[in-house]
Amino acid sequence: MDFDGLRVAVTGAGRGTGRILAMAFAERGAHVYLSAREAAAAERTAEWIKQRGRGTSEALACDLARPDSVRTFAAALANRTDHVDVLVNNGAGYVHGVDLGDVEDDALIATVDGAVTGTMLLTKHLLPLLRASVRPDIVNMISACGESGHHRSHAHPAFYAAKHAQAGFAEIISHRLRVEGIRVISLFPPDFVQDGPREADGDLTAQSVVDCVLFAVGQPRDCFIREFRFEQVRAARS
Repeated sequence: MDFDGLRVAVTGAGRGTGRILAMAFAERGAHVYLSAREAAAAERTAEWIKQRGRGTSEALACDLARPDSVRTFAAALANRTDHVDVLVNNGAGYVHGVDLGDVEDDALIATVDGAVTGTMLLTKHLLPLLRASVRPDIVNMISACGESGHHRSHAHPAFYAAKHAQAGFAEIISHRLRVEGIRVISLFPPDFVQDGPREADGDLTAQSVVDCVLFAVGQPRDCFIREFRFEQVRAARS
């Protein structure tokens, strides 16, 4: 799949799935705007792309839990480019805990602020750049924790709440932006591993999730893939 010249913004690109996503786009020729809470983390991903990627990248700081940081990141992109083709809303803080009291108040607030307010603000401020693209996509890395009736994760209730809010936001903007030709693609993976065998009886891997994103973004413009939902339980060996 060829993404030569595509301009892609990825949040949470300093580690984990966000880093793999950013590298995958760059490997296929895209120019990637990398954001992470700490600029040094984004710069490490940029260095990897410089050494090995076919595409290019720029590293910037963006703390999704801080509105001023989000606005600064959006303004920096507007100063660097006249359009963005793909926005990947990947950044979100994950917290463990069965009981509400398992995390401090500040962590609870940051979890919701980053995943919900940060995602909405960044999407809002980048919409002019997306509208200037001839092939705009918004990709939301949500979670099965955002599905009704999902109880299988050990994530904290604040993470569940944040992901439900992200899912509601994604649903309404998908409906309202459809008439403009802006595709909104949301993924609801269960808890998954960063590495591992990609087999039917294995855990879902980050690379498989990333491949879903690449597939959806690479489809012709008449193909609006709204959601990817995944089986929750591994297949049993016969």
